[in-house]
Amino acid sequence: MYQSQKIYVNPNMKMSTLINENPPLLLMLDFFEVDYAVGDRTIEKICKENNININVFLVICNLYNGFYPNKSDIKTSDMDISLIIKFLKNSHKFYKKDRYPEIKNYIHQLYINQSKTDIGRIESFFNEYFEEVVEHLRYEDEIAFPYFCRLINSECDSSATKFSVNEYREHHSDIETKLSDLKTLLLKHVSLKDDFALRRKILYSLFELERDLNIHSTIEEMVLLPLVDEIETQRGNG
Repeated sequence: MYQSQKIYVNPNMKMSTLINENPPLLLMLDFFEVDYAVGDRTIEKICKENNININVFLVICNLYNGFYPNKSDIKTSDMDISLIIKFLKNSHKFYKKDRYPEIKNYIHQLYINQSKTDIGRIESFFNEYFEEVVEHLRYEDEIAFPYFCRLINSECDSSATKFSVNEYREHHSDIETKLSDLKTLLLKHVSLKDDFALRRKILYSLFELERDLNIHSTIEEMVLLPLVDEIETQRGNG
């Protein structure tokens, strides 16, 4: 499922039209906890009904449609950081409870007809990758995000704690690189006799996961971190 054309989203557009052009927006709605039955409602109406900051929604929706946010669009006065964190945490649940088990199950099915050595190699590579991703998500959920929430709620002073957004940047690992290596392993180095449909399902899932992880990282690096950085500066100078 891929978009047929790039559309820059504005508040007056109908969500159903955008979904028809770019089905992965369904996943975005999932992370915002919005019902898929959008009817003929516009972006503006959906945001009002669900108490969603429309600026956050538009930035992320446009990112899913292939448009990177402008720095001028990212202002603490216009954005809801807690909503961004909620969105990211919901995406974490999806990766751990939906996408990764799905791919792992596909790999296990390959053992039926394929060389156990080859499939064991793929599974081992995937498990190592998955462990790295889980650690990345755990760090965000248990350390970075709670700190960000305390900061925006004025419960901590950035100058009075050792943790900062810069430390988070240093820890922010590139979890997409090994995913690309896994795709290369399946496309170039491991020959699977028969099981073409199953291999296609694995690759489709990997491509979709890679796309969403790229969006996830972009939200963090181009939206969340600049906002938190601005607040830290204000707190540190206050």
